[in-house]
Amino acid sequence: MKIPYLHIDSLIPFELLQRSEEGIDVTILRQRWERIVSESERIDETEKWALYDELTRLTVPNHLMIDEPDELAEIRSRCPSSSRKISRIRLSPAEISDRIAGGWFGRCAGCLLGKPVEKIPRSGIREILESNHTWPLTDYITAKGIPAEVMQKYTWNRHSGVESLRENITCMPEDDDINYTLLNLYVAETFGYEFTTEYIADSWLSMLPVLSTFTAERVAYANYLNGIQPPATASIKNPYREWIGAQIRADPWGWIAPGDPYHAAELAWRDARLSHCRNGIYAEMFYAAVIAAAFTTDHPDELLAIGLSQIPQGSRFSHAIRETISICKKEAEWEDIVNRLYERFGTYHWVHAINNGALVAAALLNSAGDYERTICQAVMAGWDTDCNGATVGSIIGTILGAKRLSGKWIAPLNNRIRSSLKGFDNVSIDEVVYRTAKIATNRDK
Repeated sequence: MKIPYLHIDSLIPFELLQRSEEGIDVTILRQRWERIVSESERIDETEKWALYDELTRLTVPNHLMIDEPDELAEIRSRCPSSSRKISRIRLSPAEISDRIAGGWFGRCAGCLLGKPVEKIPRSGIREILESNHTWPLTDYITAKGIPAEVMQKYTWNRHSGVESLRENITCMPEDDDINYTLLNLYVAETFGYEFTTEYIADSWLSMLPVLSTFTAERVAYANYLNGIQPPATASIKNPYREWIGAQIRADPWGWIAPGDPYHAAELAWRDARLSHCRNGIYAEMFYAAVIAAAFTTDHPDELLAIGLSQIPQGSRFSHAIRETISICKKEAEWEDIVNRLYERFGTYHWVHAINNGALVAAALLNSAGDYERTICQAVMAGWDTDCNGATVGSIIGTILGAKRLSGKWIAPLNNRIRSSLKGFDNVSIDEVVYRTAKIATNRDK
């Protein structure tokens, strides 16, 4: 059985891509892989693994070793001097709870919006929506009115894509973007703020079915089962180590550290290092810090500046966010912004942390604080639609609070989450909001 993301036929092409993104010339090794693929009937698996071993032994350029460290102390040493600043919370416990509720509901609705079209390219999303006159997007996606020839060309996401269509929504369907949000709530409840990466790994094994994980998380899961300890779980046989998987786990760390982006980023680092390296780690630290700051400011430029203060200035992720800010200052129209993002970051895989992190930042900057506009723009732009809708929905939801979110987006959730996570299936959103707020509001007691 070829287990997706773990099989050698998946590892090699993505490791070639990863090494190329690191600035390493892999031309000769890519040519060898192309020959192996063309002669697959005569090639022994041993030759594939030999090639992969060569790929993993390649030396990372020195500037990346300096600018993009993995260890927290080194990351902190490369952050701006203002990175330790803590904003004063001026919210009552009830207001903090409402902000957390906005984050939870906003995350679920944004994820649900992007779920049907995950894996469909930007051009395909537009073709689908134009075919039934729902472009630009202003509501959950519907299959009604889409011509048969368009539906034959594209298929809804096989992971609850049909259940996520407007006419079929009964709750927040099972999704890895929400599974990890629930799991990290469990970690915070069970182990407190002093949890370790190992506690998270143990929680994955005891609560999360392995086939409910993907890319870097599945590799880390398998590595841990094989006795490999963090942070090696993130680097061994893991060509997905800088993809988006850690970023989608960021939200609870921001919610339980309101106004303290420095601490939120540290909590995110402990989580991310289980499965990710370098920019994969920074993506989670950045957005955890942004969400923590969303309790104290509603200005997107300030939020992004705070996020940037928590990650290495010389990293590719930091450069991408700063370049995105520059693009948004020059371009007013959303489609023009997205065109520029695709020109600049379109070579990355559609679930990489850098391009998707930049897209979320752009949607935040261009939204004028409007929840609907933010999640719809993020989803229409393509790449990892459900992840991006979830993250930007969480940020805007945390800024606004649940009381200011439209029932148009929240009511269809029916206050219910389906999950493959043990102990959380059919949990009410109100319950997880209460549990999250309990941690956040008792933080200093």
